[in-house]
Amino acid sequence: MATESVLAEYTQVYDPLGHSLALSSLVAALPLVVLFVLLGVVRMRAWLASVIGLLVSLVVAIAFYSMPAVDALNSGLLGAAFGFFPIMWIVINAIWVYNLTVETGHFDVLRRSFASISDDQRIQAIIIAFCFGALMEALAGFGTPVAISSVMLIALGFRPLKAATVALVANTAPVAFGALAVPITTLATVTKLPVDDLGAMVGRQTPILAVFVPLALVFIVDGSRGLRHVWPAALLCGVTFGVFQYVASNFWSIPLTDIIAALASALAVLAFTRVWHPREGYVESSASDPAAVHEAHAGARSPLGGGNDPAAATRTQATGDRTAPDGRGEVLKAYAPYLIIIVVFVIATRVPVITGVAPTKPGASGTGLEAATWIYNWPGLHILSDTGKTVATTFKLNVLSAAGTLLLVSGLLTMLALKVGVGQAVRTYGRTLDQLKFAIVTVMAVLALGFVMNESGQTQTLGLWLAGAGGLFALLSPILGWLGVAVTGSDTSSNSLFGALQVSAAASVHLSPTLLAAANSSGGVLGKMVSPQNLAIAASAVGLDGREGEIFRRVLIWSVAFLAFMCVLVYLQTTPLLSWMVI
Repeated sequence: MATESVLAEYTQVYDPLGHSLALSSLVAALPLVVLFVLLGVVRMRAWLASVIGLLVSLVVAIAFYSMPAVDALNSGLLGAAFGFFPIMWIVINAIWVYNLTVETGHFDVLRRSFASISDDQRIQAIIIAFCFGALMEALAGFGTPVAISSVMLIALGFRPLKAATVALVANTAPVAFGALAVPITTLATVTKLPVDDLGAMVGRQTPILAVFVPLALVFIVDGSRGLRHVWPAALLCGVTFGVFQYVASNFWSIPLTDIIAALASALAVLAFTRVWHPREGYVESSASDPAAVHEAHAGARSPLGGGNDPAAATRTQATGDRTAPDGRGEVLKAYAPYLIIIVVFVIATRVPVITGVAPTKPGASGTGLEAATWIYNWPGLHILSDTGKTVATTFKLNVLSAAGTLLLVSGLLTMLALKVGVGQAVRTYGRTLDQLKFAIVTVMAVLALGFVMNESGQTQTLGLWLAGAGGLFALLSPILGWLGVAVTGSDTSSNSLFGALQVSAAASVHLSPTLLAAANSSGGVLGKMVSPQNLAIAASAVGLDGREGEIFRRVLIWSVAFLAFMCVLVYLQTTPLLSWMVI
């Protein structure tokens, strides 16, 4: 039996080509190069590009890294399973809640409510994509803020392509503290560094980024003219978010950092717009723009691209002609789903008797909601690192405490609040699954690709090669985090993958391990917008399935520009100029 166990183990190798990290890195990067070229140059549909990228990663793992075919395929299965649960489980239920509000007409009420705050789309982009999106990131994470904020922008009259771009770029600064700071706690676990120190250090990097993100959103919506007209509100929003993100992460509560910062920035903008208005308003008109008309027709099929929806067209026509203001009861119902989501998540994640204690290893039991949590050793997958340590290949099935399940509960409560019948809710859920089918395939394929690269050693090869830069590694450190998130779509996964490597590299070049570990998370947030799974979620949400490559090209410049900024910031934090910022 022991012999069979040894035979079943695969030991990772990080320099399979002539024991050269440089040569091996060229091969290890092939799956990513193929994936991004197919998306950005060939303009292939995301699900097909992801499947091809997965096949390339399998070939590289088997042919160059000598990984048994069975282990390579099994690693892909583990990644695909993780792609569906918890990631797509979150997105499916988030979009279902949204679809319930569309079916009942309450989303139109919400749209009019937001429009009453300001009919200027540049201000709406700041409030919805940045502030409200940050709140959704704080509570659920993964693709939830992109999915929900993009369809809200569509309802306010944004062109589908612009709505997707704005939602993706906005989903940056809050990511490191998303899902109640799970990326930070994961980073602390893998690095053995104090979670308070890591949270505080990230809170001295991403708040600076946050200052510029609302300005970028205004530029995306209306170019340089938008910056000239709306920079006071954008700057106020970014500075307020950054200040409260810094204060909360360093002095108050790391898990509540984004909630505090999102609410503070939203209130600041709302108060400011009561006494200040742009010199000229901006509402995009698509009537004279053929490209906009084409996008509008594409998005009009359904907010999720699921086919023609005559009922939705009727509602749109009716609401377009509406002149009477909505009653307070209707407005409250419109906000109810999102208030329910906030309450459910706060109770489920912050009330100890309900939250309970999660199991920490296979076979252990939890309490509270975590009593329905099981951790499995993935069958047939036994992997060792090059040092002989066992590589974790577990799968966590937290049925009740998962963010997707909490969104499902929120949806059930939304049914009661909006008086939606069971039959209608079930039909809506079925349509949601149909609308997201290609996004589900894309996300599962991308996560399978990421896990094959991780388990075979391809990702570690790229990381070790970058870590060989010596003292300049501080300049490259955020790129590792960016790479991890670009592949997996998750800052949590990136921290789990590269956190320990960052600490090891820091020790070898005599830099602060806390600084470089934090840089992994801060750099990672900028890979979120180019992650194929997030691109697929955004495209599906706005009804532009198959145009992920076009969205990718629009957000890539912002991802690279912000990443360069973060690289310079982290490097300067290793010099006397900004070393005072380091924990």
